[in-house]
Amino acid sequence: MKRRVLALATAGVTVAGAAAIYALVDRSDDSPTTPANANAFNCNTFQIPAPAGATVESLTATTVPAGTFQVPGTPPLGGYPVPDVPAHCEVTVTLTHPGANDHAKLQVWLPESGWNGRFQAVGGAAYAAGNIGSVATAVKQGYATGTTDAGVDTTGLDSSWALNSSGRINTALLENFASRSVHELAVVGKQVVNEVYGHAASYTYWNGCSTGGRQGYMEATKYPTDFDGINADAPAINWNQFEVATLWPQVVTKEAHTYPTACEFNAFNQAAVKACDPQDGVADGLISDPGRCNFNPRSLIGTKVVCDGKERTISEADAEVVRKIWDGPRDGNGRRLWYGLPIGADFSNLTASTTGPDGVTVGSPFPVPAQWVATFVEKQPAFDTANLTYAQFDQIFQQARSEFDSIIGTADPNLSAFRDAGGKIITWQGDADQLIPTAGTIDYRNRVDALMGGTAKVDDFYRVFLAPGVAHCALTGSNDLTALTEWVEHGQAPDVLRADLTTATGQTVARDICRLPFVSRYNGDGDPTSAASFRCVAPSS
Repeated sequence: MKRRVLALATAGVTVAGAAAIYALVDRSDDSPTTPANANAFNCNTFQIPAPAGATVESLTATTVPAGTFQVPGTPPLGGYPVPDVPAHCEVTVTLTHPGANDHAKLQVWLPESGWNGRFQAVGGAAYAAGNIGSVATAVKQGYATGTTDAGVDTTGLDSSWALNSSGRINTALLENFASRSVHELAVVGKQVVNEVYGHAASYTYWNGCSTGGRQGYMEATKYPTDFDGINADAPAINWNQFEVATLWPQVVTKEAHTYPTACEFNAFNQAAVKACDPQDGVADGLISDPGRCNFNPRSLIGTKVVCDGKERTISEADAEVVRKIWDGPRDGNGRRLWYGLPIGADFSNLTASTTGPDGVTVGSPFPVPAQWVATFVEKQPAFDTANLTYAQFDQIFQQARSEFDSIIGTADPNLSAFRDAGGKIITWQGDADQLIPTAGTIDYRNRVDALMGGTAKVDDFYRVFLAPGVAHCALTGSNDLTALTEWVEHGQAPDVLRADLTTATGQTVARDICRLPFVSRYNGDGDPTSAASFRCVAPSS
């Protein structure tokens, strides 16, 4: 299987920097389900009932011949071709909600032949609620598939919809983006499948990463019967905590008046990997158990590194900046607000774009959290987040939670309705996720365990897999959707996920990704690039 990773490349966000945000997935080995009446295919325009609280503004159905689909827009969510898309019925439904003046467009594609009997809805990226490129990929795999734009952004970086003409939050569009439109996609998508094929899909799935992962968790808690299986990777849950916390490195460097270059930050990561890599039994450029990595950045004080031809000496101030970034945001009383950047994760998209004392520009701030704070929390799109003080950061963190947690927080650990409906959830996340702290996902899973009877009981329907050395939404070669399908349709719960990992030296190695709380351990002999040379063990063993 192949996984195509698209990096959200804005100023300073590069593929080389591993700042991938969302992924388009190409998995071609899913075993198809042959539905009854499989030859029925009706792509004529039809009518469907509107979801509760909505009105159908328009519906079109068009037969599209096989060929290459050019995804509209600009990279990374558009501007690239998807070859060999099969002939399919393309149904476009536009919904509106009385009094909202919104226009949410849903697209459902259904293969003319070779349908596997399943419906797969796909998620979005940053401020985009959906991704039509992922739809084209899924229909190639035999799925009836769909996505929604929620009536908001399709580029991932446009949050101009957030405020109405009076400068207040557009609550209807925020509700669309947070939860309503994905539920309506599930409702409409199932109706369209029934109209085109003459019967319902055998199984329905959600598939998304980051924003798409958050959408999956929102579905599980708020609309627990929409999907049989949810693949929700690197999920943007705990939305307000991690969005604001992503600005913490900017605050730390600004308040310390210390701006390490990317080269210096990289020196800390290289030293941490060197120190903690062997803990799993083999030095292979991967930290398999970051929870046991107690590397002290102060150990690098006085170390000389060469950056762009200039020799630099790691200072005590540099080490303290790194310590605070890894530790994560705290309030004025030292209480933890949220988790920090994982050890080994890339710093380059978190620190403020600032000219240091020697004239070198360092850092490249990630725009999504900056827009969340400026446009949604402060309601001033021009608000500059690069100069926040510790006190301002604390105030913004609390305000974001107070105002938006109930709408988009996506942190409710009560998955009992989804469990009782027979649903299954798989989540994977990279241990080196530079945009959403992996510890936040672990924290959520721990809270689910505490509420719902412990790890063993929760594992019956919900499993989390952590991938060593993997950046945000950047896992390649994963069989996650296949594993979810086997679990939902055949009761075969996955103990591991298969995937390819990239070591610190750039080598690709095959690994089995262990489910939480287990970690990977070298068995003492065998090829370190082979998955067979590792086993999953309890982290303390």
